[in-house]
Amino acid sequence: MSENGSLSPADVERLLSDRSAEARAETVEKIASSLTERQFSAAERKEAEAIFRVLATDAEVLVRKSLSETLKELPDLPHDIAVSLASDIADVATPMLTFSDVLSDEDLMEIVSSQSESHQAAIASRPIVSEAVSDKLAESGSEEVVATLMGNEGAQISDKTFEKVLDQYGDSEKVNAPMAQRSALPITVAERLVSLVSEKLQQHLVTHHDMSPETATDLILASREKSMIGLLKEGASSDDLVRLIDQLYENGRLTSTIVLRALCMGDIDFFETALAKGAGISVSNVHILINDKGGNGLDQLCKKCRIPDGLVEMIRVAIEVVNELEYDGDPGDRARFRDQVISRVLTHFQDRFDAGNVDYLISKISKTDAGKDAA
Repeated sequence: MSENGSLSPADVERLLSDRSAEARAETVEKIASSLTERQFSAAERKEAEAIFRVLATDAEVLVRKSLSETLKELPDLPHDIAVSLASDIADVATPMLTFSDVLSDEDLMEIVSSQSESHQAAIASRPIVSEAVSDKLAESGSEEVVATLMGNEGAQISDKTFEKVLDQYGDSEKVNAPMAQRSALPITVAERLVSLVSEKLQQHLVTHHDMSPETATDLILASREKSMIGLLKEGASSDDLVRLIDQLYENGRLTSTIVLRALCMGDIDFFETALAKGAGISVSNVHILINDKGGNGLDQLCKKCRIPDGLVEMIRVAIEVVNELEYDGDPGDRARFRDQVISRVLTHFQDRFDAGNVDYLISKISKTDAGKDAA
């Protein structure tokens, strides 16, 4: 470079004649950096761009990689140079694919279709990915590429694309975990994910996305029936349970029906902890109140939690059944326990309900007590 920062004949000569890839790469970086800092005149800029076009096809990867790295964020880089570098081998293309705003959606989708998984992954990690490009990546990309896309909050993803990803990779924790952690998801996608991801992510989905209380009730209890009923036997994960109930309560999703359903499924820890949260007392005091032989303790507790009258009697019957039964966690015991509780509750209310399962029972009660406050 000359003393005033302009492009000197010596710079051009060195680039075109020096056989050392390292030396050429160093000079490329100097010229490209000066270009980004707008130290060239219009004529010198044209000359530099002409040199870059030649260097974009340099036999040495190091030279092309240096060029791509230095020019990746140049806003007015000639389109043909950007496309040439972005279509190169992955080591050269990655900086340009990840950062260049010169590349259009059409350019990116063409590269997704024609280049390697590494090229696709670079595109999936761009600060902003349009819905069209995201859809193309979901359609053509590997599991790794789709996982990268799902973990990119800057990726704009349509409902259709989310559904497509779930259809193909729903069982992949590598894909569904970052999807579940996204700050915003369509409700239909969140619902599908609940049954596919780990317990921790189930809780995140139910408490952080825009689900109705009824949907949250269905999903969280369905997931707990599979993975959290161990609390009954082992007393494990109590901190996680408290955090879950706190979040449900804060988001208005700790409903009276979720409390009843937990009890009918034998999930005593959830039941007692939920009532403790609603009443603002300790779990140990809840345990004492619900086992008050006179029944006044349970009445007072339910009133404090604003549980509708139509549910209080059901809770009382379910508690009696649960106290009579034994749950030991052996294979099949979970279903036996649940069925016995449900059967007894239904028998008690046989004149009022013609149902064969707790879901129907609770849906009837929800309609009967519609509009009343939740626990």
